[in-house]
Amino acid sequence: MPGAAPQRRTLPGTFLLPPRPLDCYARGRMTRLVINGSRGRMGQALLAGAAANPEWVVAGAVDQGDDLGAVVAQCDVVIDFTFHAVTAGVAALCARYGKALVIGTTGHSEDEKVAIRTHAATIPMVWASNYSTGVNTLFWLTRKAAEILGPGFDLEVVEMHHRMKRDAPSGTATTLLEILADVRKLQLAEALRHGRSGITGERTDSEIGIHALRGGDVVGDHTVIFAAPGERVELTHKASSRDTFARGALRAATWVVGRPPGIYSMQDVLGLA
Repeated sequence: MPGAAPQRRTLPGTFLLPPRPLDCYARGRMTRLVINGSRGRMGQALLAGAAANPEWVVAGAVDQGDDLGAVVAQCDVVIDFTFHAVTAGVAALCARYGKALVIGTTGHSEDEKVAIRTHAATIPMVWASNYSTGVNTLFWLTRKAAEILGPGFDLEVVEMHHRMKRDAPSGTATTLLEILADVRKLQLAEALRHGRSGITGERTDSEIGIHALRGGDVVGDHTVIFAAPGERVELTHKASSRDTFARGALRAATWVVGRPPGIYSMQDVLGLA
């Protein structure tokens, strides 16, 4: 058709949206996103959330087998919900192009975490184990409860997720454990008890228990237990939809664009830090 705009070619599995008027970006109306892991559960929730709000425009969607480098130049920020072994490469690519990064992937090894952190001097990134507003409130409440209740309460964390989840304990549970260990001034690696079996002896004051359950289609349940003789305090968050995580990650993506280089948490995004 005469006058029609030329088609924009992309690699299989990726897409680029038609160009928007430049004044849309100049007025700050939109944050241009690339969703990495777009065919996964969280990727689909992110695409749906972005499509429902004019604040965000998806400049590209990529998944396993696609070339992130083909679309990263088109965005302001990359949101990564993929696999732990992938994130360091994503961070390196974002650093090369000067793009902000939101990391939702969990299960990283210590070496992988070190590799990701090397790019914090170049780009801003939000790195959180959970992007739910409710869960981040749970993080804040857990710290406060641990400080107020003191060492007289035994600490246990229970988490449950769907049967397809690959890592255990969950990233959210790990953050809760790190908070508890920090308040108690404990070395988490030494204090941690992954379930209990056999003749374990009496529970010590310095241990923190973690119990990971898997089954069905549970999106994510987390309970922190503070148990003392005669009383028990439990803090629980239950997610029934991935939409809550998607909304938080999209909020973080808008927040992080234009920030100074460094690693930020969802607590920073919500003003709780």
